[in-house]
Parts: sequence; C-alpha cells; structure tokens
Amino acid sequence: MKVVVAVNKKEIIDNFLVRGDVFIIGQNIDYEIEFDGLDNDCVLFTAYIEDTPVGAARLYKNKVGRVATIKAYRKKGVATTMMSYIEEYAKNNGFKELVLNAQLYVKDFYLNLGYTPIGDIFQEADIDHVKMFKAL
Repeated sequence: MKVVVAVNKKEIIDNFLVRGDVFIIGQNIDYEIEFDGLDNDCVLFTAYIEDTPVGAARLYKNKVGRVATIKAYRKKGVATTMMSYIEEYAKNNGFKELVLNAQLYVKDFYLNLGYTPIGDIFQEADIDHVKMFKAL
C-alpha cells in the first residue's frame, strides 16, 4: 500500500472518486456538501493498493477531513496508514497539532491513534460527529 500527496490529475480524480463512493453513494451525502470548494486550498492524499485507489483524505490548515476508505478495503490498515502519512506530512511541515471531525462510529479508531475528543456531539451533513484533537 502507498499513500501519495495527490498532485497530478489522476491522483486528484482518484481522491474524488473514493470520496464520492464512500460519502455520496455510501452515506447519501449531497455532492455540494462533500465537494465544498475547500479542495482547491487543501493538501489531498490518496491511498493505493497496487494501482487501485482505496483511500482518500485532505488536510486544510491543521484540520484533517474527508478520510474515506472503500468498503471492500476497510479493516485492512488503509485508514491507519493514511493517518500515519498525514501526521508525518504535518510534522514535516511545521504543524504542532491536528484536529478532525469524526463520525461517531469511527471515534474509537481515532482514540486508538491518540486523538482526544473535545466538545459536544454535533451534526454535520445530518450525521453525528465529535471534534477530536492530537498534539504532534
């Protein structure tokens, strides 16, 4: 498995295809919510197994978002590998902390990576989330 900073057209499209599959098709999130215009100002990450795009995420300032893994590849280390790559990228670029909005069903995943919940549960795209924080 490899994770790349999506810089060329194929890697960017692959990132969007993974997110579309997971969030728009899988969770019925509106296109306008998923592709909110921030992607032009983000660092995009795409994960591959061989040449198949299996994961996606983005980093906007110090906020990790849109972390997605294709259903057939879940529980195979894709998200863990992506998060490790993103954290290393963030450290190498001077970030001291990361924050993210975790859907409640993946809260334990982020707890296991060292993230701490902060604040109350809130709705984002009609889905319960919790804000989480990690010092790097």
